[in-house]
Amino acid sequence: MIPSTALPGLNWALVVPMANEADDFAPFIRELYKALEQLHSGKVYLVVDTVSRDRTLELCEKLSAQDARFVTVWSPENKNLAEAYQRGYREAWNGGHKFILEMDAGLSHDPAALPKFLEALAQGTECAWGSRFIPGGVLQNATAKRRLFSRGGTLLANLLLGTSLHDMTSGYQGFPRHIVALFKDVPLKSSAHFYQTELRYLLRKHSCVEIPIVYKTPSPRLAAGSIINSISCLLYYTWRRFTMRAESL
Repeated sequence: MIPSTALPGLNWALVVPMANEADDFAPFIRELYKALEQLHSGKVYLVVDTVSRDRTLELCEKLSAQDARFVTVWSPENKNLAEAYQRGYREAWNGGHKFILEMDAGLSHDPAALPKFLEALAQGTECAWGSRFIPGGVLQNATAKRRLFSRGGTLLANLLLGTSLHDMTSGYQGFPRHIVALFKDVPLKSSAHFYQTELRYLLRKHSCVEIPIVYKTPSPRLAAGSIINSISCLLYYTWRRFTMRAESL
């Protein structure tokens, strides 16, 4: 790995969808500040859409007015979570950044792990995937149901899709801009959290590394719509795989 002392000055960006984050906004931004100061570089694209009903947009716009490192992306046209991520990737890609990462808000993902992802990308890795299920990775505050869904989802996806990652459902990840160009405008099948699995599958032919992360589960609730969408997308890609029409990017 490239030592972290060689990272300052890299042209990188972070994409963070923000929805109803007013309560956790201040502590989350404080931790992001620490990471940006450590690296002496970086820009953060905060994507807000109509799902957010609290003061999140106002807080993001105020922060952007005070600090040019934070860009508020108002995206009312988003229909789902996957489109929010893609909008953020397009904004960051259009900004000319060499490396583009994504993470969840609310401190479910720890900004202190950002240097690990940048180290991997700086040495030539095309896909840096966050993993809770390798040495150093942790899944905190998760109910038995959430643990079963995360681990079981990974095992099932690997079995049906022919992949071999330790974590197929994590949302902490990063890519160089030529990889982002492959998926930023592609209509995806997923509308919710299966987006993470879908990307891992579609980008399976590119070099990758798994980065250990600590994930703090924000809520024990699993939305029924998200589960249904995940099953539907998984069956679609499984069918395509076994009918010799498997997609890849």
